[in-house]
Amino acid sequence: MTATYRQPGVVLTDRHFTVPLDHDAPAGETIELYAREVVASDKAHQELPWLVYLQGGPGFGANRFVGKGAWLGRALKEFRVLLLDQRGTGHSTPANRQTLPLRGGPTAQADYLTHFRADSIVRDCEAIRREVTGGAPWTVLGQSFGGFCTVNYLSTAPEGLTAAVITGGLPSLDAHADDVYRAAYPRIERKVAAHYARYPQDVERARRIADHLLAHDVALPNGYRLTAEAFQSLGILLGGSEGSHRLHYLLENAFVRTPHGPELSDEFQEQAQGLLSYASHPLYALIHEAIYGQDARPTAWSAERVRAEFPQFDAAKTLAGDGPLLFTGETIHPWMFDCDPALRPLRETAELLAARTDWKPLYDSTRLAANEVPVAAAVYHDDMYVDTAHSLATARAVRGLRTWVTDEFEHDGVRSGGPRVLDRLLALTRDEA
Repeated sequence: MTATYRQPGVVLTDRHFTVPLDHDAPAGETIELYAREVVASDKAHQELPWLVYLQGGPGFGANRFVGKGAWLGRALKEFRVLLLDQRGTGHSTPANRQTLPLRGGPTAQADYLTHFRADSIVRDCEAIRREVTGGAPWTVLGQSFGGFCTVNYLSTAPEGLTAAVITGGLPSLDAHADDVYRAAYPRIERKVAAHYARYPQDVERARRIADHLLAHDVALPNGYRLTAEAFQSLGILLGGSEGSHRLHYLLENAFVRTPHGPELSDEFQEQAQGLLSYASHPLYALIHEAIYGQDARPTAWSAERVRAEFPQFDAAKTLAGDGPLLFTGETIHPWMFDCDPALRPLRETAELLAARTDWKPLYDSTRLAANEVPVAAAVYHDDMYVDTAHSLATARAVRGLRTWVTDEFEHDGVRSGGPRVLDRLLALTRDEA
């Protein structure tokens, strides 16, 4: 059923599609995709080119805007926009602890989830493009993991694209997950140092919280087991434009006095569980390392293994001395599947995915070297989530790709910078900058 409705300045239409689970077996099982079409109210009856938005992640549905928020207002000046919930997210046949048991046991679940990487998402886009545009190519805007999908698009189906815009999402074409995380931990350490330079009072606050967690078993209201390592993972905030400030405000109200002595406050616990829980985006945890899998080597809990090469991130060792506690960033660890109630039933499935050795290549270097699609990418200086050096190496490998390297924004620049970021990148695809 198609529904059309209005918000301030925009007309929205719900779109539903049926696509194969495995595009190599088009006559087999199908799944449902959902996308929200958005057009400016004063252009609702005009013939406009299409822009499809690929959200960051993996595992997040497309932004739920109200009106013309963030970059959307700029896009609606010239495009009809399709906000796609990538397969497994939002309204697109969601994959989570409640639905995955319908597949069967962990082996069947893991096999199913191999179809939820960038290559399948791009083939979904091509399948629905014919219905949405009548076969005309469209522009793609890929944020973060959406940029990874966009580079796959350029590798496999460039004929479907008029132009491509990437924000904070140029992946390495050939790095193993181990290479990604060896580059990541030093970046994370720099972000933590910058946070403590801004908020030196947080050094003692973070140490006190971690010390408390090493000595006590703490369960958050939703059942999440808050360990010192889990607390450290709140450093994922530090990659966003407001993340350092959000972390600071979280830490400043961590403890309250009680008849039993200092305890973590209800306010702290409530906020922490919202930040730590994967209930709304379990695919992020399940297939995060799989987005780097491209050969016969398993990812094998890469972030956890590589972390051992950086002992300065060990909370117990840090607290035995007097140094600052280091937070971690965008890393997935096996203990998360013990701590998080939303992930516990999926622990064995995650183990099977981590052990897989049959990942297919995601990028075609030869085809990218011959690229003819106008492409522009924002590369954020010292991006915590996507390595800048890896991004620039990929930029050099894609014929005609133009970069805008900036330290004005963090990884979420397309949100915080909104119209300016998109305007700059669209101009670069048209040689207007």
